[in-house]
Amino acid sequence: MNMPDTPYATASSPGAPPTAAPTAAPAPPLTIRLAIPTDTPAIAAIHLASRQVTMPYLPPQRRTHDEVTRWVREIVLPQCHTVVAARGPELLGYAAVRGELLDQLYLRPDVRRTGIGSLLLAAARRHRPDGLSLHVFQLNADARAFYAHHGFRVVARDDGSGNMENLPQLTLRWTPASVPVPRRGTP
Repeated sequence: MNMPDTPYATASSPGAPPTAAPTAAPAPPLTIRLAIPTDTPAIAAIHLASRQVTMPYLPPQRRTHDEVTRWVREIVLPQCHTVVAARGPELLGYAAVRGELLDQLYLRPDVRRTGIGSLLLAAARRHRPDGLSLHVFQLNADARAFYAHHGFRVVARDDGSGNMENLPQLTLRWTPASVPVPRRGTP
């Protein structure tokens, strides 16, 4: 019996037809959508994990997952316009806007620097197209760079006496660039 001249044949399966390597199913598309009550535990987990990994200078977390979940359910969702980044049923990040304040923007640590934060920020800007403010710890260099990249500017500084972490913070503001008015006689 002759072996077929193909790299797919093996000694145990002479003449077997070539088979393609198995491929993984494509990942569901990333969506930005309004948060719903069933997202609450995942939002709380993202909040806790992100703060722990990205802000090691913070005092040790005193709140449990259940306490943060209750805060998201009773304060964040009812008082803020909250959107989540989801891939299928899996939540990757969230942003919450209260009035003109971007009150929260957190990502799972494993999806940082993938563009998801920019998508959440874009959703917040669409919700408040006239401008947004936010507070960021002065020590949070990564967040400060992210917001500066997206056009936020420092408008105030404080000593941290007004936040529960007692850490100095900056207030940043984004205002959309005004559209230049064409001069008379120009097309």
